[in-house]
Amino acid sequence: MNCSRTPFHLLIHCESSFLLFRQRSLLPFLVLLLTVTASFAQQPTRADQLSDEQIIQFYQRAQASGLTEMQIEQAAMSQGYTLSDIAKMRQRMAKIRQQANRPGQFPVDTLINRAQQGTLSQRSYQFNDSLSLLRRDTVRRPSIFGAALFKGTTLTFEPDLRIATPRNYVVGPDDELVVEIYGNSTESFRLRVSPEGSVRMLNLAPIFVSGLTIEQAEQRIVGRLRQAFQGLNRPGSGTYASVTLGNIRSIRVTLVGEVVMPGTYTISSLATAFNALYLAGGPNPETGSFRDIQVIRNNRVIRIIDLYDYLLRADKKDDIRLLDQDVIRVSDYGVRVEVVGQVKRPAIYEVKTGETLKNILSFAGGFTDRAYTFSLTLRRNTPRELRISTLTQDQVATFVPQSGDRYTIGEILNRYENRVQVSGAVMRPGDYALGDEITSVRSLLNRAEGLRNDAFLNRAVLYRERENTDLEAIPFDVGRLMRNETEDIPLVRQDSVHIYSVRDLREPYYISIEGAVNKPDTIPYVTNLSVADLIARAGGFQEGATPTRIEVARRIREDTSKTTGRETVRIFQFSIDRELHLQPADARFLLKPFDVVYVRTSPRYELQQNVAVFGEVMHPGHYAIESRSERISDVLRRVGGLKPEAFLPGARFSRRGTVIATDLGAILENPGVSGNLLLEVGDSLIIPKRPETVTIQGAVLNPATVSYTPGFEFKDYVTQAGGYTDNARYKRSYVVYANGLKDRTKRFLFFRKYPKVEPGSQVIVPFGPLTDDRRLTPGERIGLISVIGTMTVTLTTVIINLVRLF
Repeated sequence: MNCSRTPFHLLIHCESSFLLFRQRSLLPFLVLLLTVTASFAQQPTRADQLSDEQIIQFYQRAQASGLTEMQIEQAAMSQGYTLSDIAKMRQRMAKIRQQANRPGQFPVDTLINRAQQGTLSQRSYQFNDSLSLLRRDTVRRPSIFGAALFKGTTLTFEPDLRIATPRNYVVGPDDELVVEIYGNSTESFRLRVSPEGSVRMLNLAPIFVSGLTIEQAEQRIVGRLRQAFQGLNRPGSGTYASVTLGNIRSIRVTLVGEVVMPGTYTISSLATAFNALYLAGGPNPETGSFRDIQVIRNNRVIRIIDLYDYLLRADKKDDIRLLDQDVIRVSDYGVRVEVVGQVKRPAIYEVKTGETLKNILSFAGGFTDRAYTFSLTLRRNTPRELRISTLTQDQVATFVPQSGDRYTIGEILNRYENRVQVSGAVMRPGDYALGDEITSVRSLLNRAEGLRNDAFLNRAVLYRERENTDLEAIPFDVGRLMRNETEDIPLVRQDSVHIYSVRDLREPYYISIEGAVNKPDTIPYVTNLSVADLIARAGGFQEGATPTRIEVARRIREDTSKTTGRETVRIFQFSIDRELHLQPADARFLLKPFDVVYVRTSPRYELQQNVAVFGEVMHPGHYAIESRSERISDVLRRVGGLKPEAFLPGARFSRRGTVIATDLGAILENPGVSGNLLLEVGDSLIIPKRPETVTIQGAVLNPATVSYTPGFEFKDYVTQAGGYTDNARYKRSYVVYANGLKDRTKRFLFFRKYPKVEPGSQVIVPFGPLTDDRRLTPGERIGLISVIGTMTVTLTTVIINLVRLF
């Protein structure tokens, strides 16, 4: 149990400990309490370090455990928690309850359930079957056309404040007008429109501009400036003035009705109706109309906005500029219908009076390429139940929709009304149209440009679809059919004709060549191919090939059960020169399918095989094996002899990575000894210099490598390594010499003969088994005696009871 994580985890464990204390015994609880206290003391925590989620989880677990508040507090205080910590926990829980029970918030019980099911719901989700996923998809409501316009996070209808001043802009309070005087006189004024609607400049009387367009305000201001600047803006005066809009004011508009967020919004005076709708989240997709949005000014509807004009044709004629105190009202939707199936934009559409099903299909983008346009299905609500109707293409233009209609456009069948097919050994296989020119099998084959040369003429097959859609095979003789020797077969829709190829009715033909050629291979069979042709295709002979011994193995195709011979293949032998000239009698021999040609290798032809000789020799390096009978002594003569520093007892002979112990000195003295091995490819011989060390390993006190001392014996080197260990098996000691040979300790009667130690040797002393001489301590003796005594008393009691029983 780990109680060192948080106070929450500690308190939960304390609950369990307290229950143990109540229900079982005092001893287990004390052990658990000591473990918790020791662990918690390493990482002190406080109640204010807990998150709200942990508080909720603690509340839920405490209720589930069945403990009272007093019992929980007693368990917490027994673990070092103070009364102030417990008080903080109570305050935190009361605060969470108060926040959770506010209007619009989840109740605390819901929060507790969420905390409890946080991980359980994730785990249980993994075990949901596919049916539940399918069920969630099927109940998903279709999208309302136009609702996505106001949900896009990257779309914005913010007005552009960096455009030129619109000439029809209406000036109002808080607008800023910039007056520029240029020419013979230069002045600049920034005038803010007062709440009374006027501006003041120089010593002139106030100029009322509120409610005027920017063009009208310019004319009025210039007219007043002529009192200070004679002839302003008149030809020849040399002084001119212009009025532009500086900082713009803010206006307040109200959005009511079926909008997502109704209310009053403060927006720029350059904002339009679309700006305001976007700020309010647009029409409510559940109840609002996208085609009846009223802009009300001075209690009069000045524009009805149809968002479909903008969505379908990018027409912004209804996106008018708003004025202060304008009201935008989104009406309830009137008639809505749903279009599903093979249209480009399946969705729910709003229909205005006078629009027909044709208009709705145009809203949906028209039919897809796979749409079944001959008819469509209508599901309509009636006062009591649903009704299904089928509408033909002729009714679409005049059919009047009703609210709740659902139009389903199906998909065309994966089926052809006039297709016939031909496949196999024809010049142009594929699909063809059944009609005036193609009415029978012969006309279909002629349209496919006839049969290929490999066509099997004795049998073809016509596959026909029966009434229950099963296929029926109709075989026919295509050769006789094409020669007009049999009656032609009429075709019907979905017929398929297959012409077999002769290659379809046999095993694939091939021939092979193996042996001493440059490119052995298996190739498809070619008619009229000779042995020389196949060798040329295989890249010719290798250097070690024997052209006079070429064999061809041929399968026996006849029934061998009637013959008395036991041969399974027939062998043909040929003699050919390296110029690929065959004997006149053999030139007429042609290969047949499945023949295998073997080109033999010369018995004396071999690649160079090397051995390596390194070390203290006159000419070290790699040497080719001269003959199959060449031995170690032979290659030693070829290296030019040994250097004076060569140490023959340390020579090491290796074959395929394994050292083979050899006595090179004995081989040189007598080449007939058994150690003079035949050479093989990859052999290596290394003749080192005279070593000057001896290595002592194994069961010695100080394994080491020491210098070789002439006259030292086996025991002298063991002494230099500190002597034997207690478990040394010195009777089994042995020496490994530098050339890989080994010699062990020998014994005769009471005398022991140790092996001779030479330079470069390894002295090995094996280990013996360890013995445990450790005696029992007094405490262990007392414990053992107690156990034996207890077992004796128990056994005596059992025997006495058995005696009384019987």
